Amino acid sequence: MAEIMEATALTNTIWTYLDYQELPENGKRYQVIQGVLYMTPSPNSQHQDISRNLEFILWEFVKRQRLGKVFDAPMDVVFNSTDIVQPDLLFVSKSRLHLVRKEGIFGAPDLVVEIVSPSSRKLDEQLKKGLYEQYGVCEYLIVYPEEQRVIQYVLTGGKYQQLGHYLAADTVNLKTMPLAVKLAEVFATE
Repeated sequence: MAEIMEATALTNTIWTYLDYQELPENGKRYQVIQGVLYMTPSPNSQHQDISRNLEFILWEFVKRQRLGKVFDAPMDVVFNSTDIVQPDLLFVSKSRLHLVRKEGIFGAPDLVVEIVSPSSRKLDEQLKKGLYEQYGVCEYLIVYPEEQRVIQYVLTGGKYQQLGHYLAADTVNLKTMPLAVKLAEVFATE
């Protein structure tokens, strides 16, 4: 399994949001976690199929119910000057739309979804999970394309509790909105 590649092209020791804004727009996905710059390769077609399917399901429901906004990558989520990430998908409820600015989301979204690829596994399961918990992301879904499974975490008392572990035939009942997501539709490739 490939490890996360740590970008080292620039000489800064601690990366900040200002440094991050100076990175070239070269099609690579950069994120800063605890002042460390990470670069991950572009996602594969299976990842993109899943992302599109889930985004469509979320957006159709959120739009119809007027619950807030759904965004897909690349969309910066800025927690502070040394923690800037680009989740695969995110939802910001209507009551928290003040976090949405032209440059990105400045604060914790209600829901974050990460779709794991070999190069992002450690980042998604450990570093980002810890970051999302620390900054108060209410619900976190980790999607595993190869195994066609999803793990759902919900913030309870400031800590993530694993609410469920689901397979392709299952349905995930989201906690940040009254939506039951059929995973067969998420993992469909046609």
